[in-house]
Amino acid sequence: MNSLITKLRNERTLLQEEFSFLLDNSHNRQLLDEINQQAREVSQHQFGNKIYIRGLIEISNCCKNDCLYCGIRKSNRNVERYRLTTASIIECCREGYALGFRTFVLQGGEETTAINDNNLVDTVRQIRQEFSGCAITLSLGEKSAEVYQQLYDAGANRYLLRHETSNEEHYQRLHPATMSHSNRLECLRILKEIGFQTGTGIMVGSPFQTIDNLVEDIRFIEKLQPQMIGIGPFLPHCDTPFAQYPPGKMELTLMLLSIFRLMHPKALIPSTTALATLAPDGRLRGVLAGANVVMPNLSPQADRKKYSLYNNKAALGAESAEGLQLLAEQLASIGYKISFERGDFED
Repeated sequence: MNSLITKLRNERTLLQEEFSFLLDNSHNRQLLDEINQQAREVSQHQFGNKIYIRGLIEISNCCKNDCLYCGIRKSNRNVERYRLTTASIIECCREGYALGFRTFVLQGGEETTAINDNNLVDTVRQIRQEFSGCAITLSLGEKSAEVYQQLYDAGANRYLLRHETSNEEHYQRLHPATMSHSNRLECLRILKEIGFQTGTGIMVGSPFQTIDNLVEDIRFIEKLQPQMIGIGPFLPHCDTPFAQYPPGKMELTLMLLSIFRLMHPKALIPSTTALATLAPDGRLRGVLAGANVVMPNLSPQADRKKYSLYNNKAALGAESAEGLQLLAEQLASIGYKISFERGDFED
């Protein structure tokens, strides 16, 4: 066994140069296989062979931000915009509940008008009333502490806010000047303080990213100790300034996923749709690298293609709520099974 991987598994941290060595050598098949195996063992020790499912509902592709990498950025005039009504969101939840989902993830572009926030609070309250035993996860960007508190009081349990990069200079190269790196990190602090199970994460292989940036991200997450960690490769979108940049590498993404599993044994770590988009077996490879969550799409089928964060997003087959049987068969082929539990983080 590689001594660095042993050290990471035992001590749950490494020196800067040791993290850099692992990341620089993610293309080494033997090294990657070994750290994936160790992460898999840690995940199985903590969760058994269960993979928690979350029902993803993409509630809106309207966004006030102009992130340079995102297909639903404000400046993209080729997007057919939509917002789901509360009634439509509730109906998605009903369909998901009948399929066995006990966590609903409401994801969308960032809108911060008072009307939108009030509607969102009301929607969360209605979901909580009808599905009292289910978990409600939100992934709706930066909001005020007051709105976060209202969402929590209405019944939301978890909040995902990927910081994307913890290096301010790198952040500024990915976002317009109107967006604040410090505010994004402050939002994460507020979410944890309120009591949300809080998730963050990074885009692997985004333009201008360096190995040093990734080590900074590892350190940031080590300090934050989030309950959820989302790791996905950068994927370009044809209608963005980064359209010609190459996608993030599968091997580097899997290396980071395993590093985070060894550092955070109890964390809820999804194998993302972006991994499944990067390669047909991407989601299964994520599970084999230590992930323990998947998020099939519960959104209305007519709207799924409109929520296009990157090119060719996987949203059908085993990536969809309707494809649970196919997902179960795929997971069974590598020794795992779907868990219909809420799958909360446990200290």
